[in-house]
Amino acid sequence: MNHPLQPYQTPAQDMVLEPVPYTMPAAVELSAERGPVVWVPDAYGRMVPMPKHLAPPPIPMPQPRDLTPLPLLDPLAQRLVAAGIGGGALAAGIGYGAGEVINAAAGFGSGVLFWLAVIALALRTPARAATSGAAETTVNIRKAVIKRSHFHG
Repeated sequence: MNHPLQPYQTPAQDMVLEPVPYTMPAAVELSAERGPVVWVPDAYGRMVPMPKHLAPPPIPMPQPRDLTPLPLLDPLAQRLVAAGIGGGALAAGIGYGAGEVINAAAGFGSGVLFWLAVIALALRTPARAATSGAAETTVNIRKAVIKRSHFHG
C-alpha cells in the first residue's frame, strides 16, 4: 500500500510477474480454418459474433400491403342502416299523415257539420217569416235611476 507522502505507484509496478511454465499444449485455430462469422444482436441488444452456420435465418421480407382506403362500414351494413332509418322515417310519416286525417275528420265532425246545419236552417227559413213577428210586438223600456246619498246598511 502507498503511504500518502510517497509518490503514487500503479499496482502493475507493485506486482512481480513471474513467467508461467509451459504446462500443456493448446490448439491453435487458424483464421482460414474457421468459417465465416456474423454479428447478431443478443438478448440485451449488444452485437455479438456468431458462426454463420449457427446464426438464425434472416427474417423474410414481408409482402407489400394493399393501402387503398376502405369504407368506414361495409356496404351490407350501410344498406341495413339505411333501410332501418328509411323504414323508421316512412313509419313516422305514415303515422303523422294518419294523425292528420283523423284530426281533419274530427274537425269536420264538430265544426263543419255545425256550420252546415246553421246555413241549411237559414236558407230553409224565408227572410219575411223571421222578421214579420218582430214588427207586431211592442217593447216598453223603462229606465229608473234611484240616487241615494246615504247608505244605511
